[in-house]
Amino acid sequence: MLWLHSLAHSRWLEAEADRTFEFGRNAAVPTGFGWLSNEGQPRAGVDTQLWITSRMVHVYSLAHLLGRPGSGLLADHGIDALNGPFWDEVHGGWFGSVNDAGPADRTKPGYPHFFVALGAASAVAAGRPGARQLLDRAIEVIERHFWSEDEGMCLESWNEDFTETEDYRGGNVNMHAVEAFLVVADVTGDDVWLERALSIATTIIHRVARSNQYRVVEHFDPQWNPLLEYNSGNRAHRFRAYGGTPGHWMEWSRLLISLRDSLIARGRTAPEWLLEDARGLFQAATRDAWEPDGRPGFVYTVGWDGAPIVTARIRWVVVEGMGGAVALYRATGDEEYARWYERFWDYARTYLMDLENGSWHQELDADHHVNSAVWDGKPDIYHLMHCLLVPRLPLAPAMAPALAAGLLDSVVGAEPRR
Repeated sequence: MLWLHSLAHSRWLEAEADRTFEFGRNAAVPTGFGWLSNEGQPRAGVDTQLWITSRMVHVYSLAHLLGRPGSGLLADHGIDALNGPFWDEVHGGWFGSVNDAGPADRTKPGYPHFFVALGAASAVAAGRPGARQLLDRAIEVIERHFWSEDEGMCLESWNEDFTETEDYRGGNVNMHAVEAFLVVADVTGDDVWLERALSIATTIIHRVARSNQYRVVEHFDPQWNPLLEYNSGNRAHRFRAYGGTPGHWMEWSRLLISLRDSLIARGRTAPEWLLEDARGLFQAATRDAWEPDGRPGFVYTVGWDGAPIVTARIRWVVVEGMGGAVALYRATGDEEYARWYERFWDYARTYLMDLENGSWHQELDADHHVNSAVWDGKPDIYHLMHCLLVPRLPLAPAMAPALAAGLLDSVVGAEPRR
């Protein structure tokens, strides 16, 4: 029996989700949510990051919708931080990081701003106080500063007063914009967010990645020309790694199916290429990055020829592989995707789950020893929701609205949509 048809497997996922939620509780600090160490305590001397705090609002909104006591209060704590110390009362937008003395990074990076929108929209679905004000602010900031109607894409970052934007366009920022836009569309009922998500996917995936053997380009100039040699001198960068990042190819495969299902649910026409390209991305990631050096797991990055570059095993990569496999199985009924899902879980249980200190190891070297060449500690638990909850929910609506609608486990045992 396939695990994706098994309620017993769903119970196992639920137990692992509870273990994960308990680990994350330790991250609460006065200014939001801190960066957790490998042992599960906030790292001393590390500023409170906007992207972590926003993600944790999303996570604990999900936990509240799952009926986990105390989780709503944690989401509220994050909302208060985002409506409080992170918010720039003078220029609008959110500071990149803060500490007890005030703003530490006064720039306005797009990457965490889209997580603010994600967290706020999930908190609205969970009915948390202050969430609607936060979402309204996020929508206003995105529309005023980050969404470019001329480009049909999102800008990367701004300085403090929104007078200077970066001479660079990023695939990672735009991918997470798509993720946020899907949830915002669900909680506002405004289809413009789906149109924007489709515009982003068309450029990054259908136009560029499809013509590059589905190796997703991460870095662009302001005219959206690929910068294939960007960061060639800093190949293991956390957010702007050189070359291809196959974990994002998997993440995109799930997002394309979610976008497809969201369009269909609203009676809109979903381009056929959304499914075709989702298949291509999954195939490319397993082709280039799964065990290319003869050792288990996904490598972190590959070159434009598909050869491994950074061979560290980062936990979020296989997690996104699970999400991609689930999405494609639900969309196609092809059992090979369900088998990949099980293979990914076997790997994660063997190497990544930390049963001594909690959560999962963030990074292993190629020989599967705990490592910190790219990441230090266990920053947050956001990505784990994509293997612990996605298998139990439809791909549309998004996770928080789906939980609010009572759709948990509604797809388990159901025939996949073909």
